[in-house]
Amino acid sequence: MTQNEKLAELSAAGVSVWLDDLSRDLISSGDLAGLIATKSVVGVTTNPSIFQAALSKGTSYDAQVNELAARGADVDATIRTVTTDDVRNACDVLAGVYEESDGVDGRVSIEVDPRLAHDTDGTVAQAIELWKIVDRPNLLIKIPATKAGLPAITKVLAEGISVNVTLIFSVERYKEVIDAYLDGLDAAAEAGHDLSTIHSVASFFVSRVDTEVDARLEAIGTPAALELRGKAALANARLAYQAYQEIFEVESRFPDLLAKGARPQRALWASTGVKNPAYPDTLYVSELVAPNTVNTMPGKTMDAFADHGWTNTESIVGLGAESQGVFYAIAALGVDFTDVFAVLESEGVSKFEDAWNELLTATAEQLAAAKG
Repeated sequence: MTQNEKLAELSAAGVSVWLDDLSRDLISSGDLAGLIATKSVVGVTTNPSIFQAALSKGTSYDAQVNELAARGADVDATIRTVTTDDVRNACDVLAGVYEESDGVDGRVSIEVDPRLAHDTDGTVAQAIELWKIVDRPNLLIKIPATKAGLPAITKVLAEGISVNVTLIFSVERYKEVIDAYLDGLDAAAEAGHDLSTIHSVASFFVSRVDTEVDARLEAIGTPAALELRGKAALANARLAYQAYQEIFEVESRFPDLLAKGARPQRALWASTGVKNPAYPDTLYVSELVAPNTVNTMPGKTMDAFADHGWTNTESIVGLGAESQGVFYAIAALGVDFTDVFAVLESEGVSKFEDAWNELLTATAEQLAAAKG
């Protein structure tokens, strides 16, 4: 089998291709291994919505759920067992990539219970629990970048645990996430952990920014406002990458940690499936190409890029001033970005909570049926 040329070119430009999906069928069928072999996939991300979709379809989980019901497992224990089994098995499929990339890729993410998004101590406790249960070095624990999540990120990293920080929408919050990462590395070093084994990505959400901002621009309705639709998300991500460069490539704090073996916290572009059909379906992949980044794509977006995507190597670096100009222009029309990002974070947490609650309900019904 050979790699798809378009995705291989994207990888060669420094973008790690991760799949934003996971199911038992994907693993057991060999399809995940096939994506590694043919579509340059070097990582997998999951979230509550993905698990809810996976467990609600087909019969792949029925035997295990029935077995857990016979043992008397409750709903939370059943979901924890089923999801960690899938993630552990995916980690094993990606173990070769992990070794070949010196731990940079070959990563699989699992998220803490979204109901803990505003509970620092609860997040830390579950992150440590999930890390122990999965028991694979190429695991990433996903923690949301809420105000309560920031200290949890530092505490979890201090335990030597690798973290995927999720639900980042603003550059301001992204800088706080980087500070939490560096604080965590300082604490981990003080505790005697090998910093070279601790990895992190910062998942910066893209398409949802355009969805929210475009709606506000359309409500304004002027030609100037309508002309700016579809520009906020890319400008936001480009400013985030500029912040990444400033902190990890220019400022003085990280080199001290680098000397101790630390790795930069890579920027990960999440929510890269296009939600507006008027936009090119590979927009948030082709236009977010830069070294040391990750793009986690839904299968549909990955297939689209494999078919007709192009790697624009001039799509991020050096566009900071232009991107800031986009923000100024949108704000001048009356769009309140502080409110935009607050709404997106709140909605993001709520969507994952809703998916998790649906999963709890469906699993409870399945357990009850199994117990007769």
